[in-house]
Amino acid sequence: MKNYITIDGGTTTTRISLVCDKAVRQTVKLNVGARKSMDGGADYRGEIKRAIETVMSDNGLVSSDITRILASGMITSEFGLCNLPHITVPAGVAELHDNMHEIILADISDIPFVFVRGVKSVSENISETDMMRGEETELCGLMSEDDGECMYILPGSHSKLILTDDKGRISRFSTMLTGEMIYALSQSTILKDAVDLSISETDEGYLLMGDEYCREHGINEALFKTRILKNLFGATAVQCYSFFLGVVLSDELSAIRKSDIKKVMIGGKAQIKTAMAKILAETSDKEIVCADEGLVDASTAMGLVKIYEYR
Repeated sequence: MKNYITIDGGTTTTRISLVCDKAVRQTVKLNVGARKSMDGGADYRGEIKRAIETVMSDNGLVSSDITRILASGMITSEFGLCNLPHITVPAGVAELHDNMHEIILADISDIPFVFVRGVKSVSENISETDMMRGEETELCGLMSEDDGECMYILPGSHSKLILTDDKGRISRFSTMLTGEMIYALSQSTILKDAVDLSISETDEGYLLMGDEYCREHGINEALFKTRILKNLFGATAVQCYSFFLGVVLSDELSAIRKSDIKKVMIGGKAQIKTAMAKILAETSDKEIVCADEGLVDASTAMGLVKIYEYR
């Protein structure tokens, strides 16, 4: 049985997991990420060190019991633990494996670290130029060998629309600020009174209305209609939230609808995933698959193990 510690190192959060025999046994979430290092937080490395020690102690393990510490995400940026350049598309499990970087960070652990690089797409055309750190590993944990050509939607602070080729390699992708827009617009504008992010249910009719209105009138006007619905039409909190969500998701959904790829798999949290699936089911001819919650939760950890053990 092989034991790994995996690190999903984001901008604002870091998740340290223990993977035993290809199953996640424990995860510790830290409310710190690469941004803490960016802001001059000297204890970023110390918090990771303590989390690793906690996971091992909780499970009665010592360093010799752990095969490797596997890490990806912003932890490989200039503000992380090991600054590594991206690799270029097309990139799949094989390419990610071949470009891993192993190093011992003695101030954190005597267990060797293996870092998985991010992926970039480079072109003279800005629309075809993009980069990611972490989502490539999440994708590897979500995808199966028989998926073939597929579009994967990974909702988050920075949502990714990823196209894979018939060999399961990332061929093209784009990034949208969907998650940050949802938070910023609902918390820092006049819409704060109309949008309640604690709501988990959605009204399908208002989701579709928001998407359609945005496509016809643009996002700027459509967003303010959320306030109109609340104040002048007496819409419920669920209806206002649903309309707002349909508006913010509309650009991302339009990009999906324009793609020639017929199969779409949506990961991420249930709230956004379900909303996107409902709208696409009514407005496209795509085959929509929502990733299982358990698979989503373990995707980065399992993706890291898959990449490391590839050959």
